[in-house]
Amino acid sequence: MSGADPALDVIERQTAVLMRNFELLHRRTDVHDRLDRAQYLLLRTLSDGGPMTITTLACTLGLDPSTAGRQVAALTGAGLVERAADPADRRRWVITPTAEGLREMRVVRDRRTESHADLLGDWDPEDLRTLGTMLDRYNRAVAARYLLTPPTDTPAETPTEAPAGAPTGTAARTETTAPAETPATAAAPSR
Repeated sequence: MSGADPALDVIERQTAVLMRNFELLHRRTDVHDRLDRAQYLLLRTLSDGGPMTITTLACTLGLDPSTAGRQVAALTGAGLVERAADPADRRRWVITPTAEGLREMRVVRDRRTESHADLLGDWDPEDLRTLGTMLDRYNRAVAARYLLTPPTDTPAETPTEAPAGAPTGTAARTETTAPAETPATAAAPSR
């Protein structure tokens, strides 16, 4: 690419290598033996953002609502999330992680954190903060460009407190209802 910013050429190459390295780490570690990446991210999103409708969850994760619905159905079957009709609009389901789902997510999060600590153990703390800040900034740029409801939370280094039980970030947004998620068209949740 002639005339391109050399820094962008480095970023293009390094993001390609980064994706390959993520796949390599996934195959060569047992971090995701308990939950696959999709299950982990869905549970982590619910843990961070609070209960959400399938539509909000799909928009937050950049998924089609039908894909999010299938993932939620699998997690519901495994007892890791629960579906309940939204008291404000009984046509929608609200998805909430169960205590077991949160426990499993925390186990995987801790294993991922330990894996990163082992891999980056010789890095200076300032370099770790810089990497975290740059990854957060990159992910926010992707979200702003491609997600229907980009995250608006503050960076992880400076969390803000929300009232107990109140949704935060993208969960607080208004969304439309996907027909596949309505209680009237889905099987009644087990109670």
